[in-house]
Amino acid sequence: MTALTPERYRALLEARIFDPESLRRALIERRRRTIPGTDGRLVILAADHTARGMLAVGPEPLAVADRFGLLDRLVRALSVPGVDGVLASADLLEELAWLGALDDRLAIGTMNRGGVIGAAWELDDRMTAYDTDHIEAYGLDGGKTLLRIDDSDPAVARTIEAVAATVTELSDRRLMCVIEPLPYVKDGDGRARLDPSVERLVKVVAVASGLGSSSAYSWLKVPGSDRMAEVAGATTLPILMLGGDPGPDAQAVFGRWEAAMREPNVRGLVAGRALLYPHGEDVEDAVRRAARIVHGGAS
Repeated sequence: MTALTPERYRALLEARIFDPESLRRALIERRRRTIPGTDGRLVILAADHTARGMLAVGPEPLAVADRFGLLDRLVRALSVPGVDGVLASADLLEELAWLGALDDRLAIGTMNRGGVIGAAWELDDRMTAYDTDHIEAYGLDGGKTLLRIDDSDPAVARTIEAVAATVTELSDRRLMCVIEPLPYVKDGDGRARLDPSVERLVKVVAVASGLGSSSAYSWLKVPGSDRMAEVAGATTLPILMLGGDPGPDAQAVFGRWEAAMREPNVRGLVAGRALLYPHGEDVEDAVRRAARIVHGGAS
């Protein structure tokens, strides 16, 4: 499979009206694979941004809102050798499965998306997407939780509790749980911002590693860092690095990923806009480059 055609996209729109069960059936019946694979490393495409209203890429505020364009980029990226799967909300996972793009690929369902970007309650990250029961029932390979920790926001305590319960639920079912712990602060206008402090990143990694009644199936998703030895050294859990929106600094991001892969428990990437909307580069080229960094060899 290479690109999404307008005709196929129109058929998907018609299926939503005249055969809605076909979307869910496609997800449940897709051909599955094992986690993590023979080399213990993963390249996962992150496509859960729209579910909490994050639609911007660089100066374009609605770039990711073009659903045909997003699906086309995902279908093309998923066809690149070395890509192991995708992380997304139910709408996208069902659409990709219906399009036949998820056979032999991992499907990770995003879970707490209630912290809509820019909202006054942004750090109150409620569970508004998948729950554990439906991740299991629909044949997904795991779930992803977001844990943004700001020391001044009382809503964070409720999120920590909810994420801990989810870790236990997924572990009980032997399903992968990807935890994304991020240090946050509020700026002078009260808006939530990622804290670039390595010390605080190490702290939230330590907190996330201890969540739930079992860590056996827990993986962490954290930003790549120039001090990755300290970040990765705070846990034995496998780590997947996120990408964010690198803009014109994509070369630095790829270089940071490559250096970080030397750490023994850094096992790959969960990257979205850095690969799906690369600055000055084709989607396939960016994804091939990421696959080479993670899996090595030619891809």
